[in-house]
Amino acid sequence: QVQLVESGGGSVQSGGSLRLSCAASGFAYSSCYLGWFRQAPEKEREGVAHIDRDGRTNYAESVKGRFTISRDNAKNTLYLQMNSLKPEDAAMYYCVADPWSFYNGGYFYTSVAYWGQGTQVTVSS
Repeated sequence: QVQLVESGGGSVQSGGSLRLSCAASGFAYSSCYLGWFRQAPEKEREGVAHIDRDGRTNYAESVKGRFTISRDNAKNTLYLQMNSLKPEDAAMYYCVADPWSFYNGGYFYTSVAYWGQGTQVTVSS
């Protein structure tokens, strides 16, 4: 069955860094579009980063220049390097995958096929 297992979350001070990982199995990983969403308490889920099959990337405006998404097709693993973290980055982060792109013109569609269980990121000021 499809599995997306996130790791790497934790607590960090403002300005710090974290690297999230997502191990995938049970589907055609290399042919899927991948990404990260996040959801903070009492806020809507929002797209953070998107990467296509060829490694082209897209980011939410709020994280551009600070976050980097990457994929390793040999290891079926997705990454999110998060630098210069801010308190407003604190959220549950979800790894996602879909055979079709879920990004268009700055908008992240939430109707993504596969979701992980999430990993918590806490940023203290």
